[in-house]
Amino acid sequence: MHGIILSLPSSPGEPGGSGQAGDFGQIGKMGPIGDKASSNPLDMKSTVGLFCLCPVPTHVHCRDSNHELALLPPGTTCDCGRYRKVVGQLDVSVSKLRNSVKFVKNVLLGLKETEERYYLLVKEPRRFREALVNCKLRGGTLAMPKTSNTNRLMADYVSQAGLTRVFIGVQAQSNDTAGESSYVYADSSHLQGFAAWSPEEDLNSKVSPTTNSSCVELLSSGAWGRVECEATMFFICEFPKSRRRGGGGGRGTPALAS
Repeated sequence: MHGIILSLPSSPGEPGGSGQAGDFGQIGKMGPIGDKASSNPLDMKSTVGLFCLCPVPTHVHCRDSNHELALLPPGTTCDCGRYRKVVGQLDVSVSKLRNSVKFVKNVLLGLKETEERYYLLVKEPRRFREALVNCKLRGGTLAMPKTSNTNRLMADYVSQAGLTRVFIGVQAQSNDTAGESSYVYADSSHLQGFAAWSPEEDLNSKVSPTTNSSCVELLSSGAWGRVECEATMFFICEFPKSRRRGGGGGRGTPALAS
């Protein structure tokens, strides 16, 4: 009788070593040609076109049209999209900055100032209450000449602009049921120590103003006069100078609204 030989599977052997790296694949098709980049890297009118050299086995560079941005290690992908987004955001920021600078230049050319405040002559005819609101929307208040020096500066401002009169922040305010009133500034403070009423007005600190003549105008001569609040004329706004914390008298800029 012949014996039967059974072949049992043996245990797996040790794993072999890694094979050699294969050759690089074929180069893909060239993509569409992008927009032409600006020849001047400082010209922000158009976005600087970025192109990238993507993963290769040697060091690569990510460049704009004229400048090297970074030296990347082997196998690193240059993130073109991120740079394009950053440059696009810079374009928007520069455009906004240009508009802001243009506005500031136009405004600052016409400003007058003291140690504490800026003054802006607004050449838009408004009624008294409309002028109050307009100055408030600009971040200030209707100008209040509380000293002779400030009053003179404002009067010269009016004269240099070729005007004869403007609204200022002074108005009659009723104090009691008897109808007796006194003039106050736009911030509700009373006239104290200074007033520039013209001789023709001959007003005292307390008056009984009529309904139609309870507002005040500043003449180019520096004199104050009563005027109807419903009259329309140009006006002057004032803005406090912002100062840095900790004192030091640092100058700021008026908070003006466009």
